[in-house]
Amino acid sequence: MSDQNEIYSKVVRAGKRTYFFDIKSTKGNDLYITLTESKKSFGEDGNDNYQKHKIFLYKEDFEKFREGLDDVLAKIEEIRNK
Repeated sequence: MSDQNEIYSKVVRAGKRTYFFDIKSTKGNDLYITLTESKKSFGEDGNDNYQKHKIFLYKEDFEKFREGLDDVLAKIEEIRNK
């Protein structure tokens, strides 16, 4: 892979957006995750470019992040099934 500290990458294409879930390591070999949203857009000149938004998720936050994500996904299912 191009990044020396990149361990694993998962690409999810969803309509006009692409999501990248990357596992990376620090110099001290601690793992962290980057979540990147990439969306194609067109400038005034007609050329396409990509808007990117990135979140860094560190190991001490993995469980809380999972709990939060699980909670909102469960709530969405609950709302859909009403």
